[in-house]
Amino acid sequence: MSEPQNVCKNEEVTYALDITMCESDKRFFQNLYEFIDQEKKYLQCPAEGPDELRYFIYRSVFNKVIGQMTAYKRLLINIKTEYENTIRELRRKEDEAAASQQTAVTSTSHQRLLMTCQRQAAQLRHIVSVLQSQMAELQEELRRRNFVNQRLWLPGTSCLKGLTVADSEDLEVLHDHLKDFEFHRTVLLDRKSRRVPLEVQVKLKAELQAAEHHRDRLSSENNQLMLLNKHLRFVHDRLSCWDEAGQKVPLEEALGSAIRNIQHLGLESETDDDYSSIHAELFEDDQPTGIDEAKLLEDHLDRFVELFKSARYEEATLHAARSPRGVLKNSDTMEMFRGVDGPPGSTPPALLYFQALLVTVATGDRLPAEVSLQGISCLLKHGDMRLVTHAVTQNKLMFSEDLGDILTEHAQKKPIVADLSLALATVVYESCRIYRKSALSMCRRGFVHSAAEFMKRNLTADECMWVVCCSGSLSLLQLLTDTKQSQAAMLSVGAACSSLLADPQQHQLAVQLLDGFMNQGEDMLENIILEDSGSSVDDWDRVASLCSELNRDNLSQAVRSVLWNQIRTGVQSPDLEGESLMEHVFL
Repeated sequence: MSEPQNVCKNEEVTYALDITMCESDKRFFQNLYEFIDQEKKYLQCPAEGPDELRYFIYRSVFNKVIGQMTAYKRLLINIKTEYENTIRELRRKEDEAAASQQTAVTSTSHQRLLMTCQRQAAQLRHIVSVLQSQMAELQEELRRRNFVNQRLWLPGTSCLKGLTVADSEDLEVLHDHLKDFEFHRTVLLDRKSRRVPLEVQVKLKAELQAAEHHRDRLSSENNQLMLLNKHLRFVHDRLSCWDEAGQKVPLEEALGSAIRNIQHLGLESETDDDYSSIHAELFEDDQPTGIDEAKLLEDHLDRFVELFKSARYEEATLHAARSPRGVLKNSDTMEMFRGVDGPPGSTPPALLYFQALLVTVATGDRLPAEVSLQGISCLLKHGDMRLVTHAVTQNKLMFSEDLGDILTEHAQKKPIVADLSLALATVVYESCRIYRKSALSMCRRGFVHSAAEFMKRNLTADECMWVVCCSGSLSLLQLLTDTKQSQAAMLSVGAACSSLLADPQQHQLAVQLLDGFMNQGEDMLENIILEDSGSSVDDWDRVASLCSELNRDNLSQAVRSVLWNQIRTGVQSPDLEGESLMEHVFL
């Protein structure tokens, strides 16, 4: 911006003005000139040419002149306003000119870009046409060569190459070709000799079913004979006792008494455990041992490998589940089935294997811990919660803490089945006597009151604090520190708050508990502190300090006020068990 034309630039003008100005006006203008020179030097304004900084300086000076010349204030303000409007209009025109120039530059660049794109599109169309013509020529050449090859080559087998027309007239080539055919014929005959007709397989299956039926019938008869043997031994023992007692009662009465005892003792409805013990005792020698057992295991493993390699996974899983002595009921077999995939749309082989294990496991037996983990992981991965529930509730698995952790993690990932997963995890944890995680699962299911009662019976104070920190439940903390329902609370308020406030992730829980006490009245916090027999003054002093660090001065002052009031007044706690607190106060 240019300087105003009426500004004096030399001493002559200054002297001319001095004639008509009073002494105060001269000092005023002299100060203005000095101010202008200082500001120019400080802002480093150029000596010539328009400049924004020089405009700001003279506008400020003009404002001071308006303030000094009160008689001509309105006129000077109008002059200043017109001058600023003129400058503002010049700026607007400059901005419009710059915008027009930028628009022109942008339009020119867009036109250039459009021309470049059109030129590249034309080049690409040319390349595409050239490639299409070349592809047509290659296809024509390929058709021509296929036609020539069909005329020159004779058909061959699936495993041997064909012969050209020229080779078909060469005796040595034909002789070598004949040898190849004879070799492959020998291989095929050898494979055929190792197989049996389908009729033989059907016959063997029928014989196997008949043998199994015969075995079941003999097993049923065997059970009846074992029961009869049990009864006869019981009668024999009673008769022996009768004979040793000197036959004091008639024989008919002794036999009648024995029969009645059999009926009362329920020996006619023996349990499976009795049958198992009798069978193990009487028929232990029937199990294969030595060479017979080794041969049986070898045949069973060979059959399993054959089924597995032929991708008959459903039969392979049942065969593995029924393996003698459970040689195939392990994690290695599970890994084998997890490493393969069945036909599209079919049940995964690993899932089939675990289902077969659950079906074939004997009553009272459990699957190994590692197999249980792998199987439950597989079921959860495929969303089969029905089978998971069956396996856990029917005690078919070896429970472990890892198994409960898997179910808990699944509950966190799948909220839709969270309640069922946590309920099963609770069963697992309780069976393993991991009571703190069992209580945590109950809290996550919303059973806070039941969890509090369970914790009071089975957990220590440290374990209760662990559950509170993991669950983050204010209701649980209130129940564990409440002395209304029981004479002694599970957790001490002061110790619990001190521990929680020291933890950056849990301090809010303690603050909410203390705020709840404060909201119930001024005397509530005082009663809580006085009745807290499990905390010392040091604990509550630490609570006050931690509250102060968290910018909760109201809580800190309230706690310390209670402590100082007790020290000043010497009033003892109304709770006889809380006298230890005041003993610390008066030390």
